[in-house]
Amino acid sequence: MKNLLILLALSIQVAQTADAQLNKTPPQVKTANGTVEGVTEASGIRAFKGIPFAQPPVGELRWKEPQPVKNWQGVRKTDKFGPRAMQRAVFGDMGFRSDGMSEDCLYLNVWTPAKSANEKLPVLVYFYGGGFIAGDGSEGRYDGESMATKGMVALTVNYRLGVFGFMAHPELTKESPNHSSGNYAYLDMTAALRWVQQNIAAFGGDPKRVTIAGESAGSIAVSGLMASPLSKNLIAGAIGESGSLLGGLPPVPLAKGEESGTAFAKAVGGNSLAELRAMPADQLLEATGKPGAPRFSATVDGYFFPKPPMEIFTAGEQAHVPLLAGWNSEEMNARAVLGQEKPTPENYAAAVKKLYNDRADEVLKLYPGSTEEEILQSATALASDRFLAYSTWKWADLQSKTGGGKPVYRYYYSRPRPAMVPEMGNAAPGLAGGVVKSTDANAVKIPPARGAVHSAEIEYAMGNLSKNKVYAWTPDDHKVSEVMQNYFANFVKTANPNGKGLPNWPAINNANPVPFMQIDVNTRLEMETNRARYLFLDPFYTKQ
Repeated sequence: MKNLLILLALSIQVAQTADAQLNKTPPQVKTANGTVEGVTEASGIRAFKGIPFAQPPVGELRWKEPQPVKNWQGVRKTDKFGPRAMQRAVFGDMGFRSDGMSEDCLYLNVWTPAKSANEKLPVLVYFYGGGFIAGDGSEGRYDGESMATKGMVALTVNYRLGVFGFMAHPELTKESPNHSSGNYAYLDMTAALRWVQQNIAAFGGDPKRVTIAGESAGSIAVSGLMASPLSKNLIAGAIGESGSLLGGLPPVPLAKGEESGTAFAKAVGGNSLAELRAMPADQLLEATGKPGAPRFSATVDGYFFPKPPMEIFTAGEQAHVPLLAGWNSEEMNARAVLGQEKPTPENYAAAVKKLYNDRADEVLKLYPGSTEEEILQSATALASDRFLAYSTWKWADLQSKTGGGKPVYRYYYSRPRPAMVPEMGNAAPGLAGGVVKSTDANAVKIPPARGAVHSAEIEYAMGNLSKNKVYAWTPDDHKVSEVMQNYFANFVKTANPNGKGLPNWPAINNANPVPFMQIDVNTRLEMETNRARYLFLDPFYTKQ
């Protein structure tokens, strides 16, 4: 009996040693282009960072549709993030872990709990925000490890930005086999989704259960990917946080995009495509920050966008997939309406009159302002609606009517961020939820938030509070994060956010009044009372 016990103990020890050795061995996966080697995190999640999904868009490939990756021999190490796309430092809340900055930026990152290629787990593909001029898949707030622990394969994807991602030009249109130009960022995202279809099974994911998600520009991108015939069949679900193309950064006619590109080329002295492609990326990037430089928009190019997205969604030609979308209680500050004026009834009425002329009285009924507190509330609501809340409302509303009967879930996020940690010193809130350091004299500082500012929900939804060292997170913040992350994780896994221990969240389809989930310390179901506001704003955006 004693010998049997000794043998049993030895066999357990051998098994444990084998497990330990297995965990020390870097994980490898064979993709269509070659073998990649990642790392195993302390949580047991396997991470592969900096996997190329397209050729570097440099030289002759600048301003061209992303080209397929060339195969490699041997094992490619994917244990660190690739470079971030070319961008200027615009937002103070972006903490990059990328390997520098480069035009060579088309990399994605995969976190998987799967131990084999046979598990067929749901997949989450997350696109970062940053106004299409900044951002990166390496930012800690988007990190996929926490989501992967919930039983899915999570990815973040890089895409080209600014002039590199959106410059249209007559010569570019002429050389394109698709007679289009200006939507390179969207084509990058589509290439990444094609890569997922081809490769994600090797990481234990199910290519038929891919949910795309994003915040701000990333959310706008999700609506664009739903609209385009090139990408709409590559996805099974969508999550949008604060923004859609139905009112937020909509694509312009191709001719208008070409005009902007021509003006920019002239300003930088680029007399031909060859000259423009020969210019150093830094030189082009610097030129985009000069006064009078155009903002590069997506285009209705007849290829990625065959027609304006509003027309596509209205006709029901978008992806018929479940959608979860919402916005925050302070997407934009009251100052966006009031300017520097004090919040008096007279000043507020004058500000509304300036914006809406002979329709100002209608606005003042919908967004009333007779006391200072009411004015601040209404001005914040109006500024937020004009910024991105209306476009998100329109997206959810249209998808619930023309999305083939697929469920649509709407939320309203209202948890204000806690105080900053003492180490931040005299840091102050900045634009779009960013942080301004006291040493930056030129940065725009804004008054303290009254609610959940733009981008505040990301760390909560992705389970990444611990990755943001700026704020002094409280038990209440962790409670909100647990609820929101579980809603999102359930949606990725089942196309329905509901699950054990969560307040019941019904879809808005055919419901009257429309239900939405108010996400805060006391997360609860509420009914829409402000529909008249969005119906008033509707004509200002639908007549694009």
